[in-house]
Order: sequence, then C-alpha cells, then structure tokens
Amino acid sequence: MDKRLRIKYPKFLLLIITIIAAYVMFAERSYIHLDGILLPLGYVGTFISGIFFAYGFTAAPATAMFLVLAKWQNIILAALVGGLGALVGDMIIFSFIRHSFYDEIEKLSKERFVMFFRRKTGPRFRRYFAPVLAGLVIASPLPDEIGVSMFAACKNIPRTQFMVISFVLNTLGIFVVLLIGSSI
Repeated sequence: MDKRLRIKYPKFLLLIITIIAAYVMFAERSYIHLDGILLPLGYVGTFISGIFFAYGFTAAPATAMFLVLAKWQNIILAALVGGLGALVGDMIIFSFIRHSFYDEIEKLSKERFVMFFRRKTGPRFRRYFAPVLAGLVIASPLPDEIGVSMFAACKNIPRTQFMVISFVLNTLGIFVVLLIGSSI
C-alpha cells in the first residue's frame, strides 16, 4: 500500500468521524416527542435516558428528558436509576475502547509527543493525572466518550474501579439536572 494513503490510527479516526457524524445528524432534530415515549415507561424510561446521557451526541436530548422527568419522579431514585443507565452506556464505550483500540493505544504510546510527556512528568504524576482529568471530563458537559477513552487507555485502572467512578460522577450530574428540572 502506498505510504501516502496509509492512515496511522484508523480506529481513532473512525471513532472521531462517527462522533462528528452522529452530532451533525442529531443536532438539528427536534426531540419534543421523546417525552411522549419515555415518560409513560416510568423508571425504565429514566434508565434509557441515562444510557443516552452517556453519549455526547444524545446527551442534550437525555438532559431534556431528565428535566421533564424531574416533575414526575423522585429525583433521588431517578438519579440512581439514570446513573445506572449512564454506567451501562459508559461500560459499552469502555469495553469497546479497551479491547478494540488496544493496538492503536499501544502504538500511540510510542509516539514522540507521548514519550516527551513521559520524560517531563514523573510516574506518580502520570498515574494520577490521566484518571483525574478523565473524571473531570466525565463530570463535565463534555462527551463521556473522551473521559471514558482516557480511562480505558489507563492500564492501572481496573474495570470495577472505573464502574464506581462512572456511576458516581454520572449520578451526581444527573441529580443536578433533575434538581434543576424540579425547580423550574
């Protein structure tokens, strides 16, 4: 194959393209009728909204659903159920990235800029910096895919520890949204 046509990180490129394509497809649609579908489902609808909350391109409609659901459900129970849904969504991303992208993560770790970062920072800093940064991304309005990918790339983060972090951060984020929804 011609070297000029070879893509160095095809899986990462494809992931970025699908996130952008999904955002473009969903950004202009109206989700007004989603409440008519999910509201009658009760806490099952809350769980489904939690799954959607985990993905960057469906986070906005899921947030809108939580704002609506806050008027009809116990917000503490809804936050816990929505947090479980978000955990399921994050685990799908985590498993996909950790297993399917392993070869590209290994290749990326040998890149010049990564090696430079390793030389300039101590192992203790690296061990804690990436998970803290990933946690901040998951807790923020940024797409969970970024934070989850960072966690998946960290070899020192066991799956169970990631699950606890993901559940707590997403539940807190959903609780804040539900709290706002209950007050408006």
